[in-house]
Amino acid sequence: MSTEEIEDIFLDLTQKFGFQRDSMRNMFDFLMQQLDSRASRMTPNQALLTLHADYIGGQNANYRKWYFAAQLNLDDAVGQSQNPGLQRLKSIGGKGAPKTAGTKSLDSALNRWRNAMNNMSQYDRLRQVALYLLCWGEAGNVRFVPECLCFIFKCADDYYRSSECQNRVEPVREGLYLETIIKPLYRFMRDQGYEVVDGKFVRKEKDHDQIIGYDDINQLFWYPEGIARIVLDNNSRLVDLPAPQRFMKLGRVDWNRVFFKTYFEKRSTAHLLVNFNRIWILHIAVFWFYTAYNSPRVYAPHDKQFPSAPMTWSATALGGAVATLIMIFATLAEYTYIPTTWNNASHLTTRLFFLCIVLALTGGPTIYIAKVDGLPTPNQIPLILGVVQFGISVVATIAFGIIPSGRMFGDRVAGKSRKYMASQTFTASYPELPRGARTASILLWVLVFGCKFTESYFFLTESFSSPIAVMARTKVQGCNDKYFGNALCTNQVPFTLAIMYVMDVILFFLDTYMWYIMWNVVFSIFRSFSLGLSIWTPWQEVYTRMPKRIYAKLLATGEMEVKYKPKVLVSQVWNAIIISMYREHLLSIDHVQRLLYHQVDGPDGKRTLRAPPFFTNNDGNSGKFLPAGGEAERRISFFASSLTTALPDPLPVDAMPTFTVLVPHYSEKILLSLREIIREEDQNTRVTLLEYLKQLHPVEWDNFVKDTKILAEESSFSDTTSSPFGTQNEKRGSKADDLPFYCIGFKTAAPEYTLRTRIWASLRAQTLYRTVSGMMNYAKAIKLLYRVENPQIVQMFAGNTERLERELERMSRRKFKFAISMQRYSKFNKEEMENAEFLLRAYPDLQIAYLDEEVGPKGSEPKIYSALIDGHSEIDEKTGKRKPKFRVELPGNPILGDGKSDNQNHAIIFYRGEYLQLIDANQDNYLEECIKIRNILGEFEEYSISQQSPYAQWGHKEFKKSPVAIIGTREYIFSENIGVLGDIAAGKEQTFGTMTARALAWIGGKLHYGHPDFLNAIFMNTRGGVSKAQKGLHLNEDIFAGMNAFGRGGRIKHSEYYQCGKGRDLGFGTILNFQTKIGTGMGEQLLSREYYYLGTQLPLDRFLTFYYGHPGFHINNILVIYSIQVFMVTLLFIGTLNKQLSICQVDSDGNVLGGQPGCYNLIPVFDWIKRCIVSIFLVFFIAFLPLFLQELVERGTGSALIRLGKHFLSLSPFFEVFSTQIYSQAVLSNLTYGGARYIATGRGFATTRISFATLYSRFAGPSIYMGMRNLLLLLYSSLALWIPHLIYFWFSVLSLCIAPFLFNPHQFSFADFVIDYREFLRWMCRGNSRTKASSWYGYCRLSRTMITGYKKKKLGHPSEKLSGDVPRASWRSVIFAEVIWPICVATIFVIAYMFVKSFPDRNGNPNPSPLIRIGVVSIGPVVWNAAVLLSLFFISLFMGPMLEGWAKFASVMAATAHLLCLIGYVAFFEFFWFLELWDVSHAVLGVICIIAIQRAIQKILIAVFLSREFKHDETNRAWWTGKWYGRGLGSSAMSQPAREFIVKIVEMSLWSSDFLLGHILLVILTPPVLIPYFDRLHSTMLFWLRPSKQIRPPLFSTKQKRQRRWIIIKYSFAYIIAVGAIAALIVLPSLFRDDITFNCTVCSNI
Repeated sequence: MSTEEIEDIFLDLTQKFGFQRDSMRNMFDFLMQQLDSRASRMTPNQALLTLHADYIGGQNANYRKWYFAAQLNLDDAVGQSQNPGLQRLKSIGGKGAPKTAGTKSLDSALNRWRNAMNNMSQYDRLRQVALYLLCWGEAGNVRFVPECLCFIFKCADDYYRSSECQNRVEPVREGLYLETIIKPLYRFMRDQGYEVVDGKFVRKEKDHDQIIGYDDINQLFWYPEGIARIVLDNNSRLVDLPAPQRFMKLGRVDWNRVFFKTYFEKRSTAHLLVNFNRIWILHIAVFWFYTAYNSPRVYAPHDKQFPSAPMTWSATALGGAVATLIMIFATLAEYTYIPTTWNNASHLTTRLFFLCIVLALTGGPTIYIAKVDGLPTPNQIPLILGVVQFGISVVATIAFGIIPSGRMFGDRVAGKSRKYMASQTFTASYPELPRGARTASILLWVLVFGCKFTESYFFLTESFSSPIAVMARTKVQGCNDKYFGNALCTNQVPFTLAIMYVMDVILFFLDTYMWYIMWNVVFSIFRSFSLGLSIWTPWQEVYTRMPKRIYAKLLATGEMEVKYKPKVLVSQVWNAIIISMYREHLLSIDHVQRLLYHQVDGPDGKRTLRAPPFFTNNDGNSGKFLPAGGEAERRISFFASSLTTALPDPLPVDAMPTFTVLVPHYSEKILLSLREIIREEDQNTRVTLLEYLKQLHPVEWDNFVKDTKILAEESSFSDTTSSPFGTQNEKRGSKADDLPFYCIGFKTAAPEYTLRTRIWASLRAQTLYRTVSGMMNYAKAIKLLYRVENPQIVQMFAGNTERLERELERMSRRKFKFAISMQRYSKFNKEEMENAEFLLRAYPDLQIAYLDEEVGPKGSEPKIYSALIDGHSEIDEKTGKRKPKFRVELPGNPILGDGKSDNQNHAIIFYRGEYLQLIDANQDNYLEECIKIRNILGEFEEYSISQQSPYAQWGHKEFKKSPVAIIGTREYIFSENIGVLGDIAAGKEQTFGTMTARALAWIGGKLHYGHPDFLNAIFMNTRGGVSKAQKGLHLNEDIFAGMNAFGRGGRIKHSEYYQCGKGRDLGFGTILNFQTKIGTGMGEQLLSREYYYLGTQLPLDRFLTFYYGHPGFHINNILVIYSIQVFMVTLLFIGTLNKQLSICQVDSDGNVLGGQPGCYNLIPVFDWIKRCIVSIFLVFFIAFLPLFLQELVERGTGSALIRLGKHFLSLSPFFEVFSTQIYSQAVLSNLTYGGARYIATGRGFATTRISFATLYSRFAGPSIYMGMRNLLLLLYSSLALWIPHLIYFWFSVLSLCIAPFLFNPHQFSFADFVIDYREFLRWMCRGNSRTKASSWYGYCRLSRTMITGYKKKKLGHPSEKLSGDVPRASWRSVIFAEVIWPICVATIFVIAYMFVKSFPDRNGNPNPSPLIRIGVVSIGPVVWNAAVLLSLFFISLFMGPMLEGWAKFASVMAATAHLLCLIGYVAFFEFFWFLELWDVSHAVLGVICIIAIQRAIQKILIAVFLSREFKHDETNRAWWTGKWYGRGLGSSAMSQPAREFIVKIVEMSLWSSDFLLGHILLVILTPPVLIPYFDRLHSTMLFWLRPSKQIRPPLFSTKQKRQRRWIIIKYSFAYIIAVGAIAALIVLPSLFRDDITFNCTVCSNI
């Protein structure tokens, strides 16, 4: 077929269906490129055949899979004679169906389909592909719903074949398809999440379970019942029409009545139970078996030491009942996530029925045995029953642990029933693993759980049996309480035991993760040896063999004649690499000389090539050849070692497939401006960008300066010849003249010099220019390879370099495309526009896709276009903008989600070729990696496609293998050695992105596609695009694409020999923002249907791989934090026992010595505590193991030890504890409240000092409050029960409080510290008389609105910008998290306190009731607050309007209130301490209780009594000024004061506690400030720079200096007074405790 014929097909289709002309041109180009790409390595016929097979009819084509899953074959095969709609519904109905509707007909249908495809003409095949592409190319957001697109294509195809369509002569108008078919669907999608108000999109307040998202729309088309639901506006069903007529009626479908939710993404922690039920069963049930067997004293009869044999068997067997209960709860929870309307709830009901039977079998016998136990029974029936029950339980537990819940009692995965066909096709077509990998997978999990179950049994459970034996029956004597009598306090020991059980369960979970990490590392290292990447190969050998390897592995030299020596070819490649490094200023000119191949005169006069000494006499010490420790060394050594692995063979350049690199760009920096480089950001930064970069890359800066000087000399040399006097004074000033070069890199401000400095800096920061110039190396690599492998071309254009260059250009343009999706391009400001223009001039082949708006007539929505320009587009004279090559109208604004995936989706129609590489705008690439491009594309296993037709009788067998969808590659974090935080971030990425990925990809568990990954474009685009896009739910859009590909049958590989650079954030705040984003993203993933499918359908070993590789990491973090909290409570309880009871003395064998009446033997409990601390410590420590081993394998022992040492000296464990807390907090709060919300701290360097108040407000909620509460618990435990092991806990709990400040640059410089204190005080008091951007009040409101939500009124007030848009949390989760939970916690602490108080005092008098005492002291301050506020309210109400002219009135009122409340707080505390007779440990325990009770009160007040919040803070200012009118409150001006009163009561308590907390933190941070030179040491620790290299302090003017000095003197004084006052209130009473006695009758009664 000729090009003209193809073009005719496109024209014909466009006229018949009304596609847009530009879209048609674009798709025509697209199809031609795809055919060209395939035809370069097979016959053109075969190219079209395989393309048709991939899109429409082959084994792995999504359309074919959908056709059979939705059972359309029944619809089409029955024939049009009878009404197919009725017929079809009958055949599904089951009873009246003909017998052939089973599997037999399915096979014959498959054969019929294949024959139909085989008999099609090439013309028809091309027409089908063209039609599909045209439908796809204009679909806009409908591209996210692939099966819906298949349905539209099917209707269109049927219509085209009908006589009605063929007989139409006049063409349909352009844009009809978009208007009638795509726009209604698009509008439905948009209206789900947004309403349009005055042309602006306003987000509706709905959570995911109320939004019908892309996936729900898509799943409607999976089932025949779903397609049958599609109704027209006249209530007739679409199915009842004959197939050819359906297309024309699609425009009349009322989509609002059609779609419904197919899976409810409700926010709840029950998702963990449903998706991961096998994890819970494997742990909790086994834990029950272990523990029940080891705690016989708990269920022994009262008069005996040990229970009878049947009872032991039976109690242990209850583990099976536990497993069954977990399954039952999971099934019940699953009911709430799946709509019960459809055929999918039936298997849940059967499962529930069977589970109840199993529960009766595993739990029932216990009741009988307990009844007859202890009665004299002659027969053995109870014993036999017990044993049988135990057997059934073990079998049940194993079955529930191994079989996925989706396959139990009704198989959704492999069942033959037609009912399950769709969900099998689209969610459970997991690609097969090769036998070796599957064995490895099973072996890994057998080893992990084998080790875990043995170790846990001996280390956790057996050691736990002696504390149980001691504690199970112990009752405390001689205690009494005024109200409860001895009901509570006698049982204190069993309470403690219960908490200890909980602790043990958590440790049981943590153990598994520890073993998983260890074995995973072992497997990964073993795998790296089998791949050939190993450190033990000496470098010398790696380098000396490199030339041979380049020749053998990277060059496609199969067909070349032998007349060129390999050396000649290799030398060209190698020299190109070295020169590219020189151009990037990585190598100086002397190094280059030693690394290049040179032409030298041989002995016999011939010219020969001399290999560089780097290859010939390399002794493994690369210092002589490369700058030590520099970027060049790292790149060359990676390149050399990557060539030792096995690579797929490359194809010649002209036969390689075409591929596209796609970069989504929103507002990232394109090129740094001069101001950004040489001006400081603000006074906190202390350093300009350029200076900082010079510190990081000294060698490269030197090379750059030398280069610039050469350039400057050349240009000045050409000038000086004209003036005769220019030469005399040259010599003198040479040194001084060079200064400007070394400072800022240029001497004259001519644009070409400043531009060079800007580019140098941009290539070392995270800019788009860096990404573009890195990726453009592909074009260089393709030209280089083409020239090297085809010397005949060079001979052909022998003298004519220009034509040669053009030929090379043509080839690189044909094989490689680069598109940037700049969504904001048409809205760029002048500077961004210039930078984008600079990119296009520098790289004319770069394509930019952007959104172009055309404002419509007033009131109508603007038209939005996807447009494409490149460097060759001519510039429009009138507008000065470039004319787009293609301009395709979209159905509406495409950005409906979080932005990135929508951005990729709008540009995806402009990609070309067969493969896509998706790159983020902060990456980089290198020439030597780009040379491997042909090898990496070979991993898709599509190079040698069989010559058979995929539809032939036998040929189709050769296309069986599941296609490769994604190839993951390594990432190198180029911010690796910039201080400790950069290094931790880089290390995390190294271990996760490389080490775990290597093992996971091998055993088939890698889902992530990190960013330098290659995608099989046809596979991904026919299955819903390269990333998912529902707003909020798909926050981590890329992993969803991975899961989607995996569930639909695509393989995901990981290649070790290719890497891209990637930037990571370096400051403390930015790293934690990143972690918060990952954590909230994980929370969203847990809700998603993909996790549900994977969790309930994967076989056990692959499920475990998936679980521990992805969610397990976060769940482990949550458990680690829980373990610390639970352990604190355990210690508290054991501490109360230790303090109040006399502990027995024992001899060396552990037997109690005589003569100690009334003592309690709790020694085993203390041993248990030590053991617990050791295991928590181990779990934490194991986190450093992978990084250490990774270094060991890649760089050797020395460097691994050094890196580990550096980490520990820089206190990185502190950071680890803290980041664990941030992760777990992010996941949990997302599951409860939703809303990925955090206060952004911006990017930038790690050198900016952030003020104390900002850090406090950012981290108080997530971590500092919790840390402080635990510090109090720890303080009590240390007072009541001191063991040296607790030191570890002091460290980890302290790190929760002070880590943010510890990693803040220059935190400990004295002047800044004092100025921080001033800022903190001002922050606490701001925002009451006028709105401030950052104030304590604003922070407090923000954390409150998570629960209350906002009012919907649109008032347009300036202070509304400060608050984001968040949906309100659901009341169920609020009631649990904010009401029930705090009450439980408070109760636990109060019980502990009451126990301590239930013993008579020193004089033998019983204590007055502790409950009343606690009640008075904890509720007292609240009442005091209310009284103060009420009186102030009336004062301000009457005085405020009179004093309106006094601006500060509100601030004065607020300050008075705050001060009075603070005094009230402190007074109550002192009073309480006096009541406790100045006993420290009792006072601490009391404070713990008081805090817990007040927290509960505050949370209940906020959650229960507060209505929604206004978006502005008018009410706050109204309260303090007393001016309630004229605030825009309207009718609510009467109800608001009452609401505000409750708010203020809570706020007063919060303010006082924040004020005190801030001071406590400052006191903790003070000692280092007073040590001289500590700031130097601290900076060394953070930045890893020698003190001499460190960055200078900022320079201030004299006026600033004077001002600062005065501030410092004033506030140091204030700080000392404040701290002194707080200290005095604590220290003085404890010093003079014996002299202070009051006689008051009331006191002795509380």
